[in-house]
Amino acid sequence: MASPRRFLEPRLSRCWLLLLILAVPAWADWRPALPDARLVGSGDFTWFGISLYTARLWSPGVPMTWDQPFALELTYHRDFSRGTLVEASLKEMRRMGPARPEESTLQRWSDEMHEAFVDVRPGMRITGVYHPGFGCTFYVDGQLRRRVDDPVFARAFFDIWLDPRTRDKPLRQRLLGMTGPAD
Repeated sequence: MASPRRFLEPRLSRCWLLLLILAVPAWADWRPALPDARLVGSGDFTWFGISLYTARLWSPGVPMTWDQPFALELTYHRDFSRGTLVEASLKEMRRMGPARPEESTLQRWSDEMHEAFVDVRPGMRITGVYHPGFGCTFYVDGQLRRRVDDPVFARAFFDIWLDPRTRDKPLRQRLLGMTGPAD
């Protein structure tokens, strides 16, 4: 007669494996990278009165500083292609850079963003986590999508929202907690 243990062990192993597989998406979220992060600020980006996305800035320290990691989460309210997201980001990175990056650098950055981004639909989130001196990581709906080991790219990318020269200064102020969300 077969022992009950021999009968139960394979089933228990399969149950544990199934639980492990189902739990992996929770591990891939950006929050373990910043366990002490708190919401610094949030706001909507609108274009001609149409809300395109809601941005939220998370940081372990308030105020946020460039010498500590932070996360910028964008929750989209409209459909955008990956190409549109990449081109809009490159346009702003070119505009705000102190010196125009070389074309080879811009092409590398474009390639990185094409790997990091996806076509988005309303409700989807792309979160970028800034790692000072190293680069950044991108998550799509909580799933790790791409790590970019380029601190110059990381700073140029997050400057789109956080640099004083940003196109949407009121959104920057809300993200940095300088004003209320409805100001």
